[in-house]
Amino acid sequence: MSQSEGARLFREAWITGVRKHFPGEPKPGYVTPWEETPEWERQAAGAVHDQVRQFLDLSDRHASRLTREQKSRFVATCWTAQMYKHFENPKPGYVADWAALPDWQKETDADIFEAIEDALK
Repeated sequence: MSQSEGARLFREAWITGVRKHFPGEPKPGYVTPWEETPEWERQAAGAVHDQVRQFLDLSDRHASRLTREQKSRFVATCWTAQMYKHFENPKPGYVADWAALPDWQKETDADIFEAIEDALK
């Protein structure tokens, strides 16, 4: 899977997760279609997709035995690193520690990990 395809998979899993877990109506930016997603966000999504895929590869897929919380934490940490890469002074919400994230975002991040896992089967 190319980085562009991986980025798109990440974005689609994000949108699906937001629609499933977000309480109420999500902000429009949370569910922006791929075609309208900013380039920095596409790059970040592709990088995080690749990091999850490599993590699974390096563990001979045994990382699939992580708990949902561990999967979510991994995605969130990778995303935070991308925010520091793309922004000199990222918004605090972009780089918040996993424990400070809302539950809907934690669940969505776990869903992203599992979507990437499923795509490797």
